[in-house]
Amino acid sequence: MGKEGFLSPKAIGNRIKAKGLQKLRWYCQMCQKQCRDENGFKCHCMSESHQRQLLLASEDPNKIMDNFSQEFKNDFIELIRRRFGTKRVQNNIVYNEYINDREHVHMNSTQWETLTEFTKWLGKEGFCKVDETPKGWYIQYIDRDPETIRRQEELEKKKKQDLDDQERSAKFIEEQVRRGQGGREPEEAPVFTELKRESEEEKITFNLAKGSCSSADGPSKASVALGPSALKAAGSGKRKDAPSTSEAKEKKKKSALDEIMEMEEQKKRSVRADHWLHPGIVIKVVTKRLGEKYHKKKGVVKEVQDKYTAVVKMIDSGDKLKLDQSHLETVIPAPGKRVLVLNGVYRDTEALLDSIDERKFSATLTLDSGRMKGRRVDGIAYEDFSKMA
Repeated sequence: MGKEGFLSPKAIGNRIKAKGLQKLRWYCQMCQKQCRDENGFKCHCMSESHQRQLLLASEDPNKIMDNFSQEFKNDFIELIRRRFGTKRVQNNIVYNEYINDREHVHMNSTQWETLTEFTKWLGKEGFCKVDETPKGWYIQYIDRDPETIRRQEELEKKKKQDLDDQERSAKFIEEQVRRGQGGREPEEAPVFTELKRESEEEKITFNLAKGSCSSADGPSKASVALGPSALKAAGSGKRKDAPSTSEAKEKKKKSALDEIMEMEEQKKRSVRADHWLHPGIVIKVVTKRLGEKYHKKKGVVKEVQDKYTAVVKMIDSGDKLKLDQSHLETVIPAPGKRVLVLNGVYRDTEALLDSIDERKFSATLTLDSGRMKGRRVDGIAYEDFSKMA
């Protein structure tokens, strides 16, 4: 009979039985040991090492429980922050993922007896927003990271700046309209009355033009008073003045339109966004915090959240990751491939990569969409465009 070893059937069977989660009542938190059955747990409780741990715990039991509670709380909150972020999720879902780890701290060794009690404590201490529904308790993590708070303040500041720009543009357009009207106030709407005659002998007169006389005798007197030279002078003055006023109005209208277009063009050129993520582009992971498995690996942006965070599907493994744009960089394809402009004047415009200037870290693109389709653009920086999936 062969000697029992690591690869013996008995050893392999024992490892299979010990794999995965076991019954909680046969787990010793002090020794962090999981027993497979009642007999094994009984033998462990009678062992010298277990008795020694009980003596240590009996010296200061509150301190031991506080340590386990603190460790349980830290691991639970870290799982919420890393796995779910600030999304609202049911507490049972988070707890089921937490206990998947065989080495987790069990709740029966902490100061909380039930998950509901622990959930209420999280809401009371301000770690999460909690609310009770017919389906159970829901929790939502409150992110108090200084970097996140700073980013939210920058977003609020940018929104306020955009609103100020819109108000400024509206005031500018109103000013141009007022200048186009020659500074005149808007005329009041005419009041229409019923056509009545006070007496049968009274003559009815129509005032069809502004400045004409309402009486029947007025026009004849005016025609007698004006001589032929005066009529010629008035007619020639009207003919000369009419084109000049219409041309002046056209010039004013054109100049206002040109000024608005120039202002919008300068705004596009001067303002560069501090976010560049866009769904459907290929990116590369540059952070080493995720390990060598994802470092320098490429993926496709599936979704953009809050402008600075992307849900990335890795090309090699198919895993989905939630990453910040500071942990990513753009991918430069071979000449002739399609790319997407991510920043600058031609933002969100598809283009074809013509050539690459390695000395200036820029490229030459041919726009393939929008009003400027077919235009060739030089000097687009590497970080301002990326390969399309």
